[in-house]
Amino acid sequence: MRKHHLRYLACPGCKGDLTLAAVEQGDAESIQSGLLVCERCPAEYRIVNHIPRFVPLENYASGFGYEWTMHARTQYDSYSGRNISEQRFFKETQWPRDLAGRSILEVGSGSGRFTEQAASTGAMVVSVDYSYAVEANYASNGAKPNVLIVQGDVYSLPVRKNSFDYLFCFGMLQHTPDVKKAFMELPKYLKKGGRLAVDVYIKTTSLKRFLPSYYWARPLTKHVQPDRLYKIVRRYVTIMWPLAKLINKLPKGRMINRMLLIADYRGRFDLGEEMLKEWAILDTFDGLSPAYDNPQTLETMQQWFQEAGLSQCEVHFGFNGIEGRGIR
Repeated sequence: MRKHHLRYLACPGCKGDLTLAAVEQGDAESIQSGLLVCERCPAEYRIVNHIPRFVPLENYASGFGYEWTMHARTQYDSYSGRNISEQRFFKETQWPRDLAGRSILEVGSGSGRFTEQAASTGAMVVSVDYSYAVEANYASNGAKPNVLIVQGDVYSLPVRKNSFDYLFCFGMLQHTPDVKKAFMELPKYLKKGGRLAVDVYIKTTSLKRFLPSYYWARPLTKHVQPDRLYKIVRRYVTIMWPLAKLINKLPKGRMINRMLLIADYRGRFDLGEEMLKEWAILDTFDGLSPAYDNPQTLETMQQWFQEAGLSQCEVHFGFNGIEGRGIR
């Protein structure tokens, strides 16, 4: 972080201002390690590897931390040579491509594939994640002058309320213990007139929900240590990959592969064979490792947008299941 980033941060407990009490390594332009002290309460928070830390390094999202460390660049457009993340970011947010002079809060960054897109607008981007995936995000985006990466909790975000022009939360809400509580926290950090964009997995009431074998396997796999589970997944996908390619050619082949725990994106994304396999390993692990997976119905999300007091709401089926936009 840089010293001028303090204007965006606040104590997650009492929302008091934070003071840079010590810089152990680095300088005001690039603080590698140091200490943040709350001016209102006795809380202190460390800066470790350039990243302010407001939660324990190990937590219920550690599986995601491991996932995004192993696949730090897999879903980046600058790595794949495609514009998959760019298309999704701008279609899902419906935001302008030039946001210079504005501020964006990202909640749930993962490795930072969308941090890269948000930063491309020229806005100041504050990117928060609960897991140690912040390390991967910093490696890719931390040097950008308009990016601040923070490790924090959606239920007590370490940033100032009523402060941001834009806020997005992609691929994260369903993986929290209390999805409604997490969602309701988000609008508090927008300025009046600020714009919110979120998505969440869709919950179905039919047998269709249970067709993917993830829902049957996860009660067991989520208790396996991430490094061990990842080795199992990588070996399994590698062995099954030739068969998955044949199955994909069948009617409903992609659905069959999902039932076989293979996230096969052939025919959906224009990627080479090795890149498709890399995405398959990543998303198969992603489906088996979460401690929480709480999808929602369209009606529930529409109700929450209304309860949050948002206007001009658009909540419909879309990226990741359900996507929603609104204005505070």
